[in-house]
Amino acid sequence: MPEKWIGLVAGRNEVLAVEVEVPDGDDPMVIQADFAWPLQKGDRPTAYRVLHQQVANYCREHQITRAVVKESAVNRGGTTKGHLESAEVRGVVISAVATIAPTEVIAKASVSRTFGSRKADEYLRDNEFWRDQVSGDLRSGSREAALILLAARNASS
Repeated sequence: MPEKWIGLVAGRNEVLAVEVEVPDGDDPMVIQADFAWPLQKGDRPTAYRVLHQQVANYCREHQITRAVVKESAVNRGGTTKGHLESAEVRGVVISAVATIAPTEVIAKASVSRTFGSRKADEYLRDNEFWRDQVSGDLRSGSREAALILLAARNASS
């Protein structure tokens, strides 16, 4: 029976989410939803509480069985306030999904170790790769969230 997974990429002011149905075997993942949760304006702690509720409620209502969150990346140019705020949002998201489903964090850099030999950015730009890997509508800006789902799927096979 297919499982329902969600891939999440946290940014400073929004969270990109891709929900997929993961069929048994090697069939392509089926895109169920591709959207973003914007962080509400104003007081960040209040916005974090609202985001936590939105993410947890969505995962509960959609019966998500596994969540994969993109890990923080090391910034060689120095850490900015934006990087720290993105990390805060990521923590809120991880906390929210972990209350509903098994959750893992995957680094973009580790993608090439789970399948193929290319770097993650090369997969993100490859339209043919995406036609083979997923079925349904996936915005090009959401490919990173789908890519970590593919990496998690291949790592557990």
